[in-house]
Amino acid sequence: MAKVSIRNEIRFILNGSDVVLSSVASDATLLDWLRLDRSLRGTKEGCAEGDCGACTVLVGKLSAGGLVYESVNACIRFLGSLDGTHVVTVEHLRGLPGQLHPVQQAMVDFHGSQCGFCTPGFVMSLYGLWMKSPDPSNAAIEKALQGNLCRCTGYEAIIRAAHAISSYGKVAKDPLAVERKAITARLEAMHDGARIEIGPAKKRLIVPANVDDFAALLDKEPGATIVAGSTDVGLWVTKHMRDISPAIFIGDLDGLCTIAEDKGVITMGAGVTYTEAFSTLAKRIPALGPLFDRIGGEQVRNMGTIGGNIANGSPIGDTPPPLIALGARLTLRKGKKRRTIPLETFFIAYGKQDRLPGEFVEAVHVPIPAKGTKFAVHKITKRRDEDITAALGAFFLTLAKDGTVADVRIAYGGMAATPKRASAVEKALRGKPWTEQTVEAAMAEYAKDFTPLTDMRASAEYRALAARNLLLRFFAETSGTKEPIQVSRHEAA
Repeated sequence: MAKVSIRNEIRFILNGSDVVLSSVASDATLLDWLRLDRSLRGTKEGCAEGDCGACTVLVGKLSAGGLVYESVNACIRFLGSLDGTHVVTVEHLRGLPGQLHPVQQAMVDFHGSQCGFCTPGFVMSLYGLWMKSPDPSNAAIEKALQGNLCRCTGYEAIIRAAHAISSYGKVAKDPLAVERKAITARLEAMHDGARIEIGPAKKRLIVPANVDDFAALLDKEPGATIVAGSTDVGLWVTKHMRDISPAIFIGDLDGLCTIAEDKGVITMGAGVTYTEAFSTLAKRIPALGPLFDRIGGEQVRNMGTIGGNIANGSPIGDTPPPLIALGARLTLRKGKKRRTIPLETFFIAYGKQDRLPGEFVEAVHVPIPAKGTKFAVHKITKRRDEDITAALGAFFLTLAKDGTVADVRIAYGGMAATPKRASAVEKALRGKPWTEQTVEAAMAEYAKDFTPLTDMRASAEYRALAARNLLLRFFAETSGTKEPIQVSRHEAA
């Protein structure tokens, strides 16, 4: 690998001004810095875990498509991830001289604010949506606001305001549109290809120059905390007060953010976010679209990465079960060496994955289901949007010409210490006719595969019942049965 230059400062644009920081802690959040260092207090702290959206700001980043602005949660976004970006807070919004910005004026006129605490976050989320879609549908508005919570007004007035924004101004005349070329040039000048290192040895904040540099760094310092989207690591800091130093920030790292398709397989770099992956996966594997729409809120999807969701090994991560059911494979890298394994073998036990010291997830390879196969994924939560999974089932089925089960893969999250295949259930289905009787008989095998726990999200009994009924639902969806027989609570106990 060619020698890289080292820079000891982070550079980004805050609203209209260039910022250069040479003293930055690895756990410093954008929210705290905005409020305490820059006195920009329109960005609020509500939950400090990326749920309520009161801290929403826009972050503009350079991509293959140009300069893209996305809503993010400042409470769990670290300063170390902002090099070469444009941070936009609510204070930067402006309309014509003496007037509010169109988004703000619409919120005023349509009574979208009551106590006002959550309002800046709603304004910034709507601003991001308006720039992408000046005339959004109700569905688009609701999706953009999944990560914003209001305890006063309700959402009808805010939705009406969202529809009215373009009547107060045009996107083409918005300052971020008018200044886009100039901002792009300023950001391009900041991208010098250098590695960033700030702080003393064990307290260092590191931003690698590229993926090869990252591999070399992690190989030498395998105990460093890898920070990609920070939707999980952010809570280590804000909720658990953990020391994450030294921290290596890999968001938007060259070599980890590509999506490609070849010979029926989609390959995604580990740094690809949910938002970036959505269009490809929803088009090529349609069942994944509705699932991705329910992962966190828009802010979380703009930050969180596919690789991070896999690498942290959570038993309730949303992407591993469907990817396992699809037969996905994982490329792991340590230094210059790579190995590719089935994704399901990556998860060994709770908190333990098949990953050597200094090894990291580099890419995931997802086969596109062949014509005639059947695939579905269903997520169960207490509320529909922005909620953590209680149980999630993913099903992949291949039927023979005679209607028997040629192959089936069933994977669950929330049912064991890791994302896990329902191997006994699969065995009971293979070679049998795909009928309700076959499915009902196979449901008894769930007890061999899973011993779910009771926690704040669901009881063990409920999870067991839900898992069985998801298989019945999949049968109903793939066989044309309108009303599958439901398992009783007595039978599930």
